[in-house]
Parts: sequence; C-alpha cells; structure tokens
Amino acid sequence: MLDLTIIILAHNEEMHIERALKAVEGLAKRIVVVDSFSTDRTVEIARFEGAEVLQNKFVNYAKQFEWALENANIETRWVMRLDADEVVEPDLHQEMLVKVPSLPSDVAGINLRRKHIFFDRWIRFGGRYPLILLRIWRHGQGKIEQRWMDEHMVVWGGRTVEFRGGFSDHNLNDLSFFTDKHNKYAVREAIDVLAKKHSLFSLDDSLSASSASMQAAGKRLFKERVYNKLPFWLGPLGYFVYRYTLQLGFLDGRPGLVYHFLQGGWYRFLVGAKVYEYERQMKTCRNKGEMLHKLQQLTGHKLT
Repeated sequence: MLDLTIIILAHNEEMHIERALKAVEGLAKRIVVVDSFSTDRTVEIARFEGAEVLQNKFVNYAKQFEWALENANIETRWVMRLDADEVVEPDLHQEMLVKVPSLPSDVAGINLRRKHIFFDRWIRFGGRYPLILLRIWRHGQGKIEQRWMDEHMVVWGGRTVEFRGGFSDHNLNDLSFFTDKHNKYAVREAIDVLAKKHSLFSLDDSLSASSASMQAAGKRLFKERVYNKLPFWLGPLGYFVYRYTLQLGFLDGRPGLVYHFLQGGWYRFLVGAKVYEYERQMKTCRNKGEMLHKLQQLTGHKLT
C-alpha cells in the first residue's frame, strides 16, 4: 500500500460509494469518507468496506474538504481527493503503485486525466477529455481553494507531474438528479461571479499553471476575463456551438448531444440567467454590505 490517505466527500451516495472504495482497495493506508449526515446507507456501506467515517455539516465543497484536511489527522506522505462517483481504473491503480514511491522530492502534486461517462458512454469530444486535475499531493504542500464553485486543489513548494491512467467521473443517477444538481451549481457559480464583479468578498485565486495544471488555470483565466463579460445569452450559445462543432462534440453520439447541450449550453445559460436575476434584485442596494445581504437572501447561502 502507498503511504497515502484518500479523502472522499459523500452525501447519500449508497449508489456509488462501494464502487469507489473497491476501486482503491490495496492502494492507500487510509481511506476517510467525510459524510454530511446521509439519510441512506452511505455510512453503513463505507464502514463495511473498511473506510473510516467522519461527519460534518455541509456548506459547500471547498469548506467541507478544508474541514476534512484539518480534522482527519493525516499522517501519510501523500493525500488524494476523490469524489464518491469517481472511479480509479485498474491501469491508474497500477501506475500509482509503481510511480508514486519513486517520485523525486521536488514533486509536490500529481495531475490526473479525468474522463466523463454519461449514459454509460465515454464523452471523448467537445473539449471534455482529458480534464487535467490535480488530485494527489504531498501532505503539507496542498490546499483546496475557498470558492463557492469551481474550486481546485493547488500545491506549493514543488512541481507537478501527470499520470495517464484511467480516472472516470461516472454518476449513475438519472437526468432529474443531473439537472437538480446543476441548478444548485448555478446558484453557487453565480455567487462567485457577482462577488468578483462587485468586490463583495475576496475569492481564492491560488490556481495557476504551476500550482495545479495549465489547462485548469487557462480555463479559469478565459472564463473570468472574457466569458463572464459577454451578454449572458451570447456566451452559452457560442460555447455550445464551439463545443459541439469545432471541438467535435457531435461525434459523441446521442448521449453526447444530451450532455453537451445540458452541460455546455443549458447550464451556462442558467448561470448567466441567475446572475441577471440577482443583479436586478440588488439594484436598489446602496452599498456593498446591502448587496451582500441581499445576495444571501436570494441564494439562501450564508456568505459572510
């Protein structure tokens, strides 16, 4: 086993948690599931599969993972972030066992190439593969950005390397779950957009090509400096057309049409529409304090 702690955040993940845990059997000294008081069998299954379980009230993903890093009593050399609906595939499992112990001391983090599975089909096109994300880091040299949405792990004090083994995001829930989840995501992303636009509170901008991946840093830069300044109807339309045609999303078949339209068109439009909705309600606010208070009322999230 690697000198590694794997942290998995979970809430009502009985459909996925066993699969996630079995995929990392024999890989890590410790597996810690941080549960936000699930009402299904998530905790029971996690403990049966040998994971340690901690529980904490969920605010957002960044705060929950920060709590996990602070309260899991991590003593291993390496730490890994894994979602309950993600799967470490056999080739990545073996690659980690072979390569991690021999990494030089100047390596602080490991980027993985995530694939997305939708309607049981690997979405290969539309710019969705590979998504290069930093998911493994040396303990004491990594943190999670404190943002309401699109938070990334970042490292310091060393360089990053990239592993090429299989690592997939494969959620088994239906489209109703998908749209409900993305509706909640849209609220959180709108909070970040408005916070930056009106300087309501500071956002963690630790992400860079050296602290994580060049791909992730480039996408963040384009979104904040270009995309978010476009009319809210133009950005989603242009992005979907770009993904589906120039990035060959149409080659992903019927599952790809559904996925690219919902995730690349509808979701992006929903974020823009929520920003527009909230700004209309905030027009009467006289200062940033009132704007922040109003945004808390509109979103139902405590932002201070």
